Amino acid sequence: IYVNDQLEAIFRQVRPDVIVQDNVVAFPAVLTAGVPWVRIVSCNPLEVRDSALPPAFSGLPTEDSRDWDRFHRAYGEAHTELHDAFGRFTRDEGCPPLPEGEFMYESPFLNLYNYPNELDYRRSRRLNATWQQLESCVRTTDAPFELPPSVRGAAKLIYLSLGSLGSADTALMGRLIDILGRTDHRIIVSMGPQHHELRLHENMVGEEFLPQTSVLPLVDLVITHGGNNTVTECMYFGKPMIVLPLFWDQHDNAQRVDETGFGVRLDPYRFHDEQLLGSIDRLSTDAELAGRLTGVARRLQAAPGTMQAAERIESLMRSRLPIPASS
Repeated sequence: IYVNDQLEAIFRQVRPDVIVQDNVVAFPAVLTAGVPWVRIVSCNPLEVRDSALPPAFSGLPTEDSRDWDRFHRAYGEAHTELHDAFGRFTRDEGCPPLPEGEFMYESPFLNLYNYPNELDYRRSRRLNATWQQLESCVRTTDAPFELPPSVRGAAKLIYLSLGSLGSADTALMGRLIDILGRTDHRIIVSMGPQHHELRLHENMVGEEFLPQTSVLPLVDLVITHGGNNTVTECMYFGKPMIVLPLFWDQHDNAQRVDETGFGVRLDPYRFHDEQLLGSIDRLSTDAELAGRLTGVARRLQAAPGTMQAAERIESLMRSRLPIPASS
């Protein structure tokens, strides 16, 4: 609400041919700019609702629907007032009514979501033709990473990263570092913005920020918060995951990784040391899982999905399509 007027001014000045938006709430300025716009769903595909799938942000299993309705009711009760207020704002700004219980619109032009087939959900109804699945979107701009001599060797190499926000929980990071420091494994730690408060053990190296896509090909296993980037990048490079979800969207990713067998979901604040260590030993020595992940990685690395999306966006820029009044 605060930035909408500024966005309108920016769009009038820049005069874009197309607007690409990756967000979980709508900006009316995008819909009323008079140009085609693209929605990206980059957290988890459950944001696009389907009655046959668990509620978004719930972390509930896909094969057990007993708690779905209870979560839907609680979510609705918690957000009704906010949804009504935001809906009035978007309508006053010239937009159609918000979808029931949602804060974001579907684009009439192009919608993208980023999730590999092996993790994706089986929907009760096919998404319409404006939707395109990217499967993976892995940046190639990260700097090279050379494994430091202190963590070279035959032991398993583990990458620990809870993301910029998750790594700020120094109590959790400190516990994970201490547990892993008592093992024979070699550890690479993305330490995050509170890096000065963390103390690594002799079997570890780490920095405030690391070039993740250059680190991942080197490791045997990843301990992650379950953000979409890390999950899809682990699949792209064929790495098993232990997922400790910290925020709303990560619970769905953690559940999906666990129930598809590509990793393990652990409660970040209730797991026992033996659960973490046992999961590391099992996942890092599972030959059948390694074979599955190698196949996934080969397929994803050969997939042209992002180029197809870029071509569709360029087509929108050239088309000068008439803008539907309802958008």
